[in-house]
Amino acid sequence: MLSTEFHHHACIARLAYKDLDKEVRKEWKALGFTSVKFFDIEGAQAYVLGNKERITVAFRGTEPTEKSDIFADLEATHERGFHEGFYEEYEKLELKVHSEVAKLMGRKKRPVYVTGHSLGAAIASIFCFHYPTAEALYTYGCPRNATPSKCKELKVPHYRTVNNNDIVPSVPPALLWYKHHGELQYINFYGNVRKMTWWQRFKDGWRGRRAAWKNGTVFDGVRDHGMDEYCKYLEDND
Repeated sequence: MLSTEFHHHACIARLAYKDLDKEVRKEWKALGFTSVKFFDIEGAQAYVLGNKERITVAFRGTEPTEKSDIFADLEATHERGFHEGFYEEYEKLELKVHSEVAKLMGRKKRPVYVTGHSLGAAIASIFCFHYPTAEALYTYGCPRNATPSKCKELKVPHYRTVNNNDIVPSVPPALLWYKHHGELQYINFYGNVRKMTWWQRFKDGWRGRRAAWKNGTVFDGVRDHGMDEYCKYLEDND
Protein backbone atom coordinates (compact mmCIF):
# COMPACT_ATOMS: atom_id res chain seq x y z
CA MET A 1 0.00 0.00 0.00
CA LEU A 2 2.79 2.42 0.93
CA SER A 3 4.63 1.76 -2.36
CA THR A 4 1.40 2.64 -4.20
CA GLU A 5 1.28 5.96 -2.34
CA PHE A 6 4.89 6.69 -3.34
CA HIS A 7 4.07 6.21 -7.03
CA HIS A 8 0.71 8.00 -6.80
CA HIS A 9 2.22 11.12 -5.26
CA ALA A 10 5.14 11.02 -7.69
CA CYS A 11 2.61 11.19 -10.55
CA ILE A 12 0.96 14.15 -8.83
CA ALA A 13 4.29 15.95 -8.33
CA ARG A 14 5.11 15.44 -12.02
CA LEU A 15 1.75 16.70 -13.25
CA ALA A 16 2.11 19.78 -11.04
CA TYR A 17 4.66 21.07 -13.58
CA LYS A 18 1.84 21.67 -16.07
CA ASP A 19 -0.34 24.77 -16.04
CA LEU A 20 -4.06 24.15 -15.71
CA ASP A 21 -6.03 23.90 -18.94
CA LYS A 22 -8.77 21.65 -20.29
CA GLU A 23 -6.43 18.76 -21.12
CA VAL A 24 -4.53 18.97 -17.81
CA ARG A 25 -7.84 19.00 -15.93
CA LYS A 26 -8.62 15.67 -17.63
CA GLU A 27 -5.27 14.32 -16.43
CA TRP A 28 -6.10 15.34 -12.87
CA LYS A 29 -9.48 13.63 -13.22
CA ALA A 30 -7.70 10.47 -14.39
CA LEU A 31 -5.72 10.59 -11.13
CA GLY A 32 -8.99 10.70 -9.23
CA PHE A 33 -9.44 14.40 -8.46
CA THR A 34 -12.77 16.15 -9.00
CA SER A 35 -11.76 19.49 -7.47
CA VAL A 36 -8.73 21.27 -8.95
CA LYS A 37 -7.43 24.72 -8.00
CA PHE A 38 -4.20 26.15 -9.44
CA PHE A 39 -2.21 29.05 -8.00
CA ASP A 40 0.60 30.93 -9.76
CA ILE A 41 1.89 33.81 -7.67
CA GLU A 42 5.09 35.66 -8.64
CA GLY A 43 6.69 32.52 -10.07
CA ALA A 44 5.60 30.16 -7.27
CA GLN A 45 2.98 27.55 -8.22
CA ALA A 46 0.82 25.01 -6.41
CA TYR A 47 -2.24 22.86 -6.90
CA VAL A 48 -4.88 22.12 -4.27
CA LEU A 49 -6.73 18.96 -5.28
CA GLY A 50 -9.69 17.19 -3.78
CA ASN A 51 -12.04 14.24 -4.01
CA LYS A 52 -14.39 12.50 -1.58
CA GLU A 53 -11.56 10.67 0.21
CA ARG A 54 -8.71 13.17 0.46
CA ILE A 55 -7.21 16.59 -0.20
CA THR A 56 -3.78 16.81 -1.82
CA VAL A 57 -1.52 19.85 -2.04
CA ALA A 58 1.16 19.70 -4.74
CA PHE A 59 3.90 22.32 -5.05
CA ARG A 60 5.72 22.82 -8.34
CA GLY A 61 9.49 22.41 -8.46
CA THR A 62 12.35 24.28 -10.06
CA GLU A 63 12.02 25.48 -13.63
CA PRO A 64 15.34 26.81 -15.01
CA THR A 65 13.47 29.40 -17.08
CA GLU A 66 11.99 30.95 -13.92
CA LYS A 67 14.42 33.51 -12.48
CA SER A 68 12.70 33.46 -9.08
CA ASP A 69 13.33 29.70 -8.77
CA ILE A 70 17.02 30.18 -9.47
CA PHE A 71 17.31 32.91 -6.83
CA ALA A 72 15.39 30.74 -4.35
CA ASP A 73 17.93 27.94 -4.83
CA LEU A 74 20.85 30.30 -4.18
CA GLU A 75 19.54 32.25 -1.18
CA ALA A 76 20.81 29.93 1.55
CA THR A 77 20.53 31.98 4.77
CA HIS A 78 18.33 30.61 7.56
CA GLU A 79 17.23 33.39 9.89
CA ARG A 80 13.89 31.67 10.67
CA GLY A 81 15.23 28.14 10.88
CA PHE A 82 14.46 27.56 7.20
CA HIS A 83 16.33 28.13 3.95
CA GLU A 84 15.36 31.77 3.35
CA GLY A 85 14.90 31.46 -0.41
CA PHE A 86 12.60 28.46 -0.07
CA TYR A 87 10.66 30.17 2.70
CA GLU A 88 10.06 33.25 0.55
CA GLU A 89 8.60 31.02 -2.19
CA TYR A 90 6.35 29.39 0.42
CA GLU A 91 5.17 32.80 1.66
CA LYS A 92 3.96 33.73 -1.83
CA LEU A 93 1.53 30.79 -1.75
CA GLU A 94 0.82 30.57 1.97
CA LEU A 95 -2.47 32.48 2.24
CA LYS A 96 -4.06 31.14 -0.94
CA VAL A 97 -3.16 27.50 -0.34
CA HIS A 98 -4.13 27.44 3.34
CA SER A 99 -7.39 29.22 2.51
CA GLU A 100 -8.30 26.73 -0.23
CA VAL A 101 -7.51 23.75 2.03
CA ALA A 102 -9.67 25.27 4.78
CA LYS A 103 -12.52 25.79 2.30
CA LEU A 104 -12.42 22.15 1.19
CA MET A 105 -12.17 20.94 4.78
CA GLY A 106 -15.21 23.09 5.61
CA ARG A 107 -17.25 21.13 3.11
CA LYS A 108 -16.00 17.75 4.35
CA LYS A 109 -13.17 16.85 6.71
CA ARG A 110 -10.66 14.61 4.94
CA PRO A 111 -6.98 13.68 5.35
CA VAL A 112 -4.59 16.14 3.73
CA TYR A 113 -1.58 14.85 1.80
CA VAL A 114 1.28 17.04 0.58
CA THR A 115 3.80 16.44 -2.19
CA GLY A 116 6.43 18.13 -4.35
CA HIS A 117 9.63 17.65 -6.33
CA SER A 118 12.86 19.67 -6.09
CA LEU A 119 12.05 23.24 -5.01
CA GLY A 120 8.43 22.08 -4.73
CA ALA A 121 9.54 19.45 -2.22
CA ALA A 122 11.19 22.13 -0.09
CA ILE A 123 8.07 24.32 -0.18
CA ALA A 124 5.90 21.28 0.61
CA SER A 125 8.09 20.58 3.63
CA ILE A 126 7.76 24.13 4.93
CA PHE A 127 3.99 23.96 4.39
CA CYS A 128 3.85 20.88 6.65
CA PHE A 129 5.69 22.71 9.43
CA HIS A 130 2.76 25.15 9.31
CA TYR A 131 0.07 22.47 8.79
CA PRO A 132 0.99 19.84 11.40
CA THR A 133 -2.27 17.87 11.03
CA ALA A 134 -1.46 16.74 7.47
CA GLU A 135 -1.67 12.98 7.01
CA ALA A 136 1.66 12.59 5.22
CA LEU A 137 4.32 14.39 3.18
CA TYR A 138 5.83 12.74 0.08
CA THR A 139 8.86 14.44 -1.47
CA TYR A 140 11.12 13.64 -4.42
CA GLY A 141 14.61 15.05 -4.88
CA CYS A 142 14.14 17.31 -1.86
CA PRO A 143 16.95 19.74 -0.97
CA ARG A 144 17.87 20.40 2.65
CA ASN A 145 15.56 23.16 3.83
CA ALA A 146 15.75 23.51 7.63
CA THR A 147 18.24 23.69 10.48
CA PRO A 148 18.75 20.64 12.75
CA SER A 149 16.76 22.23 15.58
CA LYS A 150 13.89 23.20 13.26
CA CYS A 151 13.75 19.67 11.78
CA LYS A 152 12.80 18.32 15.21
CA GLU A 153 9.59 20.39 15.09
CA LEU A 154 8.11 18.57 12.08
CA LYS A 155 5.12 16.49 13.21
CA VAL A 156 3.92 15.23 9.82
CA PRO A 157 5.19 11.80 8.65
CA HIS A 158 7.63 12.54 5.83
CA TYR A 159 8.60 9.99 3.18
CA ARG A 160 11.62 11.37 1.31
CA THR A 161 12.59 9.61 -1.93
CA VAL A 162 16.03 10.08 -3.50
CA ASN A 163 17.01 8.60 -6.88
CA ASN A 164 20.60 7.32 -6.93
CA ASN A 165 22.90 10.29 -7.68
CA ASP A 166 20.26 13.02 -7.73
CA ILE A 167 22.32 16.14 -7.03
CA VAL A 168 19.62 18.31 -5.46
CA PRO A 169 19.34 16.49 -2.08
CA SER A 170 23.03 17.31 -1.51
CA VAL A 171 22.31 21.06 -1.40
CA PRO A 172 22.51 23.33 0.48
CA PRO A 173 25.59 21.74 2.08
CA ALA A 174 25.24 20.38 5.61
CA LEU A 175 28.21 22.61 6.47
CA LEU A 176 25.83 25.58 6.16
CA TRP A 177 23.84 24.10 9.06
CA TYR A 178 21.06 22.43 7.09
CA LYS A 179 19.70 18.94 7.68
CA HIS A 180 17.34 16.50 6.01
CA HIS A 181 14.22 15.29 7.79
CA GLY A 182 11.93 12.36 7.10
CA GLU A 183 12.27 8.66 6.33
CA LEU A 184 14.59 8.07 3.37
CA GLN A 185 13.48 5.83 0.51
CA TYR A 186 16.51 5.35 -1.75
CA ILE A 187 16.25 4.24 -5.40
CA ASN A 188 19.46 2.40 -6.20
CA PHE A 189 21.38 2.17 -9.47
CA TYR A 190 19.25 -0.82 -10.54
CA GLY A 191 15.99 1.08 -9.99
CA ASN A 192 15.01 -0.74 -6.80
CA VAL A 193 13.80 1.03 -3.64
CA ARG A 194 16.10 0.04 -0.80
CA LYS A 195 17.04 1.14 2.69
CA MET A 196 20.84 1.23 2.60
CA THR A 197 23.75 2.19 4.82
CA TRP A 198 25.84 5.22 3.86
CA TRP A 199 28.59 2.89 2.64
CA GLN A 200 26.20 0.93 0.44
CA ARG A 201 24.87 4.19 -0.98
CA PHE A 202 28.43 5.39 -1.62
CA LYS A 203 29.25 2.26 -3.61
CA ASP A 204 25.91 2.36 -5.41
CA GLY A 205 26.51 5.99 -6.34
CA TRP A 206 29.77 5.03 -8.00
CA ARG A 207 27.91 2.50 -10.14
CA GLY A 208 25.77 5.32 -11.49
CA ARG A 209 28.74 7.63 -12.12
CA ARG A 210 30.74 4.89 -13.83
CA ALA A 211 27.80 4.05 -16.10
CA ALA A 212 27.41 7.74 -16.95
CA TRP A 213 31.10 8.07 -17.86
CA LYS A 214 30.85 5.02 -20.13
CA ASN A 215 27.93 6.70 -21.90
CA GLY A 216 29.92 9.91 -22.35
CA THR A 217 28.13 11.85 -19.58
CA VAL A 218 30.33 13.65 -17.05
CA PHE A 219 27.79 13.45 -14.23
CA ASP A 220 24.41 11.76 -13.88
CA GLY A 221 23.13 13.88 -10.98
CA VAL A 222 20.95 16.08 -13.18
CA ARG A 223 19.44 13.14 -15.07
CA ASP A 224 18.68 11.34 -11.80
CA HIS A 225 16.83 14.44 -10.59
CA GLY A 226 14.24 14.27 -13.37
CA MET A 227 10.68 13.55 -12.24
CA ASP A 228 10.21 11.09 -15.10
CA GLU A 229 13.03 8.99 -13.62
CA TYR A 230 11.33 8.93 -10.23
CA CYS A 231 7.95 7.95 -11.68
CA LYS A 232 9.43 5.20 -13.84
CA TYR A 233 11.30 3.49 -11.01
CA LEU A 234 8.52 3.88 -8.45
CA GLU A 235 6.01 2.39 -10.90
CA ASP A 236 8.32 -0.62 -11.31
CA ASN A 237 8.40 -1.00 -7.50
CA ASP A 238 4.64 -0.51 -7.07
